[in-house]
Amino acid sequence: MLTSLPEAAREAFRARVSGDPTGAPEWVRDIARVGTGPGWFEPDGVVWRVHGDLSTLVGGVVALLGQAAHPLALAGVQQHSAYREDPWKRLAGTARWLVVSTFGSVELAEREAGRVRGMHQTVRGRVRGRGYSASDPVLLRWVHLAFTDAFLAAQQAVGTDLTARFGRGWPDVYVREWARSARELGATDLPGSTAELAEALAAYRPQLAPVPDAMREFLAAPPGLSAPERLFYRGLSGAAAHLVSPALAGCAGAPGRGRGGAPQIAVARAQLRGLRLALGPHSPSEEAARWRLGLGPAPAWADDAAA
Repeated sequence: MLTSLPEAAREAFRARVSGDPTGAPEWVRDIARVGTGPGWFEPDGVVWRVHGDLSTLVGGVVALLGQAAHPLALAGVQQHSAYREDPWKRLAGTARWLVVSTFGSVELAEREAGRVRGMHQTVRGRVRGRGYSASDPVLLRWVHLAFTDAFLAAQQAVGTDLTARFGRGWPDVYVREWARSARELGATDLPGSTAELAEALAAYRPQLAPVPDAMREFLAAPPGLSAPERLFYRGLSGAAAHLVSPALAGCAGAPGRGRGGAPQIAVARAQLRGLRLALGPHSPSEEAARWRLGLGPAPAWADDAAA
């Protein structure tokens, strides 16, 4: 069924994750247009392959579940975001940082990091007598740790197997290399291996609190989805609940990694396999990067722009 997915459905999916039905808003097109050489990460390297995989759809849910266990990180989202009114706009904003820093040139990635640092300057406040700031290196570190663990777990569980291409040590490479993005935002003391990542996450446990029921319900069934989208999303979120780090699972109200979940993970893996057939091997962001680097043809939007 997915191999014959109508263009309207593909456009709806692209609009969800990028804010544009073509999948190529201006910030995606800038990946092709700004700068000429490689960016922060090796073309076709580990970071490219993890962030270019549709397993990120599951990893994003895992990351949000984990990040929300930190009361200060949660307060920043609740007090400075319209995620309830327009969750898909927030999703597109998060996707922008992820793909621009991954696939953009050095010039574009640095420009994007500056934009995000500027946004973080305005995200500050107090919750239950405690102050927070999105620019706080300790809070930035937490968000990065939860994100890295989530995307790595999703890739290993429902993504394309990278071992044949990069060897058994590729997870450590991902942790070490992706840390650059967080350092550019001001985070410090970042792990360089999966062992260090697990240790760092566990050390945060005294600072964590149960994720509120309303947030867990929101992540399990965000508003605005059509009936087919709800069914598809349910498969992804079902797997995500079984991929949360054991250090965070109790607070997240999820079974967590290593606590069963084989049927749910198998469902999500099958869903993503079908979606890959429908959407093609590369995202619009990666297509733009490959064109910039002379590794692939011009994206469809480039022909439209020339016309």
